[in-house]
Amino acid sequence: MTIDVSLRLRRQNADELSGIVQQIIQDPNSPRVSLDEFARRFGASQEDIAAVQQFAAAHGLAVKEIAGDRRTIVLSGSVALMSAAFQVRILPCQQDGGIYHAPADGVQLPSGLQGIVQGVFGLDNRPLAMPHFRLLANAKAAAAGDQSYNPTDVAKLYNFPTDVTGKGQTIGFIELGGGYQQSDLDTYFSGLGITPSPTVSAVSVDGGTNTPSGDPSSADGEVVLDIEVAGAVAPGAQFKVFFAPNTDQGFLDAVTTAIHDTATTIISISWGQAESGFSDQSRTSFNDAFQSAVALGKTIFAACGDNGSSDGQTDGKNHVDFPSSSPYVTGCGGTTLQSPGGSITAETVWNEVARNLGATGGGVSDFFPLPAYQQNSNVPPPQQSAGGRGVPDVAGDADPATGYNVLVDGTSSVSGGTSAVAPLFAGLTALINEARSSKGQQPLGFANTLFYQNAQAFNDITSGNNGAFSAGPGWDATTGLGSPKGQALRQALGG
Repeated sequence: MTIDVSLRLRRQNADELSGIVQQIIQDPNSPRVSLDEFARRFGASQEDIAAVQQFAAAHGLAVKEIAGDRRTIVLSGSVALMSAAFQVRILPCQQDGGIYHAPADGVQLPSGLQGIVQGVFGLDNRPLAMPHFRLLANAKAAAAGDQSYNPTDVAKLYNFPTDVTGKGQTIGFIELGGGYQQSDLDTYFSGLGITPSPTVSAVSVDGGTNTPSGDPSSADGEVVLDIEVAGAVAPGAQFKVFFAPNTDQGFLDAVTTAIHDTATTIISISWGQAESGFSDQSRTSFNDAFQSAVALGKTIFAACGDNGSSDGQTDGKNHVDFPSSSPYVTGCGGTTLQSPGGSITAETVWNEVARNLGATGGGVSDFFPLPAYQQNSNVPPPQQSAGGRGVPDVAGDADPATGYNVLVDGTSSVSGGTSAVAPLFAGLTALINEARSSKGQQPLGFANTLFYQNAQAFNDITSGNNGAFSAGPGWDATTGLGSPKGQALRQALGG
């Protein structure tokens, strides 16, 4: 059996980049770094790349890919060669009925690579993340107040701008399985009066492909929910779907590929799991990649999970979902949105656990400290001294009982989950970016500082809970700042 591994190399001029990132966070209108300049100044050095090539040659490993801008080198070789190269036993293991492989002990790097290689990904190919969508069909029973929306209805309720379409913007989706059928998209968007359909293309990362299974409850439901929500909100935008295997290697490589993609300006991530489920090297490498996105002027939205304040863990403790807990990402929580007369009559924290429909994630990170933009948000104390980052930052309709009409694998259904909120905000940001561009302004880029400075541009959610945390005036660990007032947010952000 042949294994591919991705080696994550150290950054050149790391302190300089950190200074640029902190300046952008303090002043979002600060200059960003171009992709070419980033690769030259902050990518991997040629000397470090050469050291890895020498290591590969010495151990009989093939160099499959070199991406200096992403600081990633992919090596390929047999299990025996990989075991010898990294001095680790790689053993078969079972998980959820599947057979995978994983290291039995820690990776050992030769002295020549210590300090150069910051992470080795691919020796463990067990599934890492889960999609954060919920189908109404899984409800225990129908209930009064159940209501579904087209994404365009939700955009109208949130007063999204209508004089822009997202033209000139490209939204990237990170997908770790499943796929979409173009015929479904054409039928769906035509039904919304959007013709032709928005332009959607698939990008293969680490061998991942657009592979719809034909089952709407599979990962297909995630992929299509992302595309249909964002595409309905910003039909003039372009959409790239980055497909990768559901492993730490695939997830990270998809994220870094999207961040360094020339066209992509906004990234939506609807996959994740509890922070504690990621290894230290994974959390560090993902967070480092998101820091790069800040410097490059990319905006990233991530769903914060559908399992309440426990994030689906059974240890009796509170957990937040990663990557939404990264301080360089905008974490997206969920609400229940009621509008029987065509205007919002009530919006509360999404919590339908009693009906088997989940609840919004939210809480306080155990790993990432309180960021500057949350200093005045009254974030509860963390369980671990290293933590403090509050999740989520923003929210939107996510309750499947007030969910989104979608068409997946030829089947019409109603879907929700915080998975819907990340693409909803991605679409809104595309609209705002187009408006900013028309005034000669740069794309929004890192959004959190501006969001917290303009809390009045959100509908404050003050009722409901996600288990351990309750909503109240101002930011809270269930719905963050609240749901968007689209036009007000556009005006506040300069568009």
